[in-house]
Amino acid sequence: PMVATSMAFYAIPLVSVMYAGRIGDLELAGATLGNSWATVTGIALMTGLSGSLETLCGQGYGAQVYRMLGVYLQASIITSALFSVLVSLLWLYTEPLLIFLHQDPEVSRMAAVFLRYTIPAQFAFGFIQCILRFLQTQSVVMPLVAFSLLPLVFHVGITHASVHYLGLGFAGPAMSTSLSLWLSFIMLASYVMLSTRFKQTWGGFSTEAFQYVLPGLKLAVPSAMMVWSVHLRRSQIHSLIAS
Repeated sequence: PMVATSMAFYAIPLVSVMYAGRIGDLELAGATLGNSWATVTGIALMTGLSGSLETLCGQGYGAQVYRMLGVYLQASIITSALFSVLVSLLWLYTEPLLIFLHQDPEVSRMAAVFLRYTIPAQFAFGFIQCILRFLQTQSVVMPLVAFSLLPLVFHVGITHASVHYLGLGFAGPAMSTSLSLWLSFIMLASYVMLSTRFKQTWGGFSTEAFQYVLPGLKLAVPSAMMVWSVHLRRSQIHSLIAS
C-alpha cells in the first residue's frame, strides 16, 4: 500500500508533463526539464525534511506520549513551509540558473514558466510528506491509498480539461499539479483533524510546536541532505545514460 501511495503522489507531476507534451515539443522539453529541476531542488528536499518525524513520532508513540505526535507534526510543517519559501525563491530564478548550467535558452524559459505555476504544489507536497510520516508512525496505511489515488484521478481529469477545454495552455498542467496536491493535503489534514482515531495524537493547533522547530532541524537537515544526495546521483546517472 505504501508503494502505491508514493507512486500516486509522484505520478501527479508526471501526468502534467505528459499533457504538456500534447501541446508541443518545446512544451514537453520545458516541462520535463522543469520537473527534473523541481525534483532535485524541491521534492527531494521536502521528502528528506519530513524524515525527522519518523524518529520523533516513533519515540513519542513508543513512550506513549501520544500528544507530542501532533506537536511534532506541526513543527515539521512549519519547517517545510520555511524551506518551501526558500525553494520558491530559487525557482523564480530558474531560467538564468538553467542557462548558466548550459541548458537551451528556450527550453529553460519554458521550464521557468512551468515551475512558476508549480510553486504552490511545492508547499502542498512538503505538508503531505509530514502528514504521511505522522500517519505511518501510527500504522495507518489503507486510508493513505485512498487519499492519494483519488487526487490522482481528479488530476487526470482537471489536467485534460485545462489543456483541451479551458484554454490555459502550457500553464494548465502546472496549475493542475498545484490544485491536485493541495486537494490531497486538505483531504489528509481533514482526516487527521476530524477522525476520532487520532484523538490522542492530535490535540489541535498549539504554539508549543514552535519550540520544537530548531530541535527538529537537527534531524531534518541530515535526512534532507541524504535524500537530496541520492536524487542528485540518480540525476547524474540519467545524464550519463542520455549522453
